[in-house]
Amino acid sequence: MWQCPKCGREFQRFNQKHACGKTPETIDEYIARQDPGVQPYLTQVREAIREAPPAAREKIAWGMPTFWDGHNIIHFAAAKHHIGLYPGPAALQHFAQRLHGWRTSKGAVQFPYGQPLPLELIKEIARWCQATGNHP
Repeated sequence: MWQCPKCGREFQRFNQKHACGKTPETIDEYIARQDPGVQPYLTQVREAIREAPPAAREKIAWGMPTFWDGHNIIHFAAAKHHIGLYPGPAALQHFAQRLHGWRTSKGAVQFPYGQPLPLELIKEIARWCQATGNHP
């Protein structure tokens, strides 16, 4: 077992990456806690989603930046090698052809760092999630 010297949490793996301390309360705080090289990617995704469902409210849910309008619309988060976008499985199925070339899982898509983000597609996915009520 490895114990984080900052927060005291224990992990199976040595030097396990994790968020020390309490969960951020705002998206601004979440972004500020990330590596400076990752922050521009998070800001771009946030701005794209902000334009998409204008009635949506920002919050932190499941420890991730989330847009909400009576229900969670879409989440996004920083990972070691990519930005994760979490629109849910129905959205991934609906946009499957346009997501070809990006790694996907049951309800998420990964956009690797070092590549341009498909901001228009991210906006469309967020709009679709809000309009259909399909959410993560």
